[in-house]
Amino acid sequence: MMLKGKKIILGVTGSIAAYKAAIILRLLVKQGADVQVLITAAGKEFITPLTLSALSGKPVLSEFFGTKDGSWHSHVDLGLWADAMLIAPATAATMGKMVNGIADNLLITTYLSARCKVFIAPAMDLDMFQHPSTAKNIEILAGRGCEIIEPGTGELASGLSGKGRMEEPEAIVGQLESYFALSDKSKPLSGKRLLVTAGPTYEAIDPVRFVGNYSSGKMGFAIAGELARRGAYVDLISGPVHITVSHPLINRIDVNSAIEMYNECVARFPSSDGAVMSAAVSDFRPQEVAEYKIKRSGDNMLLNLVPNPDIAAELGKMKRPNQLLVGFALETNNEVANAQKKLESKNLDFIVLNSLAEKGAGFMSDTNKISIISRKNKIDEFPLKAKALVAGDIVDYMENLMIRNQGHTL
Repeated sequence: MMLKGKKIILGVTGSIAAYKAAIILRLLVKQGADVQVLITAAGKEFITPLTLSALSGKPVLSEFFGTKDGSWHSHVDLGLWADAMLIAPATAATMGKMVNGIADNLLITTYLSARCKVFIAPAMDLDMFQHPSTAKNIEILAGRGCEIIEPGTGELASGLSGKGRMEEPEAIVGQLESYFALSDKSKPLSGKRLLVTAGPTYEAIDPVRFVGNYSSGKMGFAIAGELARRGAYVDLISGPVHITVSHPLINRIDVNSAIEMYNECVARFPSSDGAVMSAAVSDFRPQEVAEYKIKRSGDNMLLNLVPNPDIAAELGKMKRPNQLLVGFALETNNEVANAQKKLESKNLDFIVLNSLAEKGAGFMSDTNKISIISRKNKIDEFPLKAKALVAGDIVDYMENLMIRNQGHTL
């Protein structure tokens, strides 16, 4: 759990969205976070401190002095204690006080003393949210390093625009997860950005038919998950698959065709530290796509196919000395020779060879059997194993290559 052991201040202000603070608090505690709730006087008009205290397991703080024993609640100590501060909901009034340093309550004084990252989830009506003074305050807070969690833009039950309402609790907690995942420097690939392609591509024939293949995307998703587990930020460009992913370090980009995947890869590769090309990209696409469903007739149907761009080869041309490029080869004959040819022609650093000859390997399976071929034509063979474990072998190889060759810094 990304938030386990993290010390988080949850600030609650006087908004009708304050009831969502209880949901946020429950999600944080469920992940093992240590949460101290601060609430303004106006916030207590919308949700009781007793509710929040029951969820957090500790007293909710609102005043500078304890009402029962006169103890001092030090905003300085709170500001030093926290790993992150989240103000949700944040009203226009609270944000105005934050901008101008109006330290008239415990929440604001703690914000002014905080040395941790501060997240702000605004919540107000549409007119107030769009007012120039609110917009300016949000701009100032963002400029001071606060993370503004934009209000939702969905439709409310009334049919009115939802812009201005507070973002949903799950999305807010997701922002904190992403922040802590990216700031965890102990992981070997922390701070690195990798691109991974996965799944098949579908090349349209008409509105209901396509040319494609049997790729499930399981191998590519397993690699993306392993890279993220080791701290890398992953751009996962996926063709049409029935797999979900929820890791905060994985940014999923869905595409259908090879052209769409090509465009995403070419745009994102320059800012990446490396790429793993595990997608089964269609080599060809129909030259023409029918506007309407093609009706069956007695004559044979001729489909003229044209080549798709070679994504791995294009990235190989673009590759800088400090980037790593990993390719995949699925062969049915002359497996090693064909894989070696791809390794050279596409300027790959190593290539992963899949074989359809092994039972339980290849498309749609939960297991795989691979060989890794290096630039020096060294071949490392691995036994049949679960794709999650295969992903570990591939990422291990990437890390070892980085260590051996200082020119590749993932």
